[in-house]
Amino acid sequence: MIESKGWEWNIEFEDKEYVWKNPTLESYGIMNRWGSQGRKDFLDLGCGLGRHSILFGRNGFSVSCFDISQDGIDSTRKWAEAEGLKFDYMTGDMLTLPYENDRFDCVLCWNVISHSDTEGVKKAISEIRRVLRSGGECYLTFGSKSTWGWQQDWPMVDANTKLKMENGPEYKVPHFYADKELLDELFKDFEIISITHVEDWGKNNRGIHYHVHVRK
Repeated sequence: MIESKGWEWNIEFEDKEYVWKNPTLESYGIMNRWGSQGRKDFLDLGCGLGRHSILFGRNGFSVSCFDISQDGIDSTRKWAEAEGLKFDYMTGDMLTLPYENDRFDCVLCWNVISHSDTEGVKKAISEIRRVLRSGGECYLTFGSKSTWGWQQDWPMVDANTKLKMENGPEYKVPHFYADKELLDELFKDFEIISITHVEDWGKNNRGIHYHVHVRK
């Protein structure tokens, strides 16, 4: 299993403020769904600069922020404190989550779980299942094997994973790419609510991702 490596958030790059401090459009629908279901204990798994932690915290969720990057955690804490929000913060590796079994009602893992190799992704999914309560839901995104990154001549780690060699905050971060059959196998121990294949063509965005919504 490859060593985990997070984003270098201390690097300045073009879309840092525009993208990574604005919640994704999908996150509003996810939040409304989970709020209407009475879910409260929320894990932002790979919180980055805190865009989704802040969104959920503003709307009454009890938020736990987790990231491998101390810079990401520090940025999220600073933002939350400026808004008077109190969160739980943990730094670590998603392959070994520092939470007890059955801790959360809901988990969001946006553009995070693919930052490992195949064995690492399997381990992270196992950890998500462990910390979710029975009936708890998780929403994740994965890079697709139809996207531009999979077509690049980057070093192969395993049959599904490459090291990203593009300069920037993700330089040499492993990227796992999936297809529908692989996702069905990875989530065989969950109830799959939906799997969608999404093309991203926003400002400074490019790529194709799978969005995976599952229930324990």
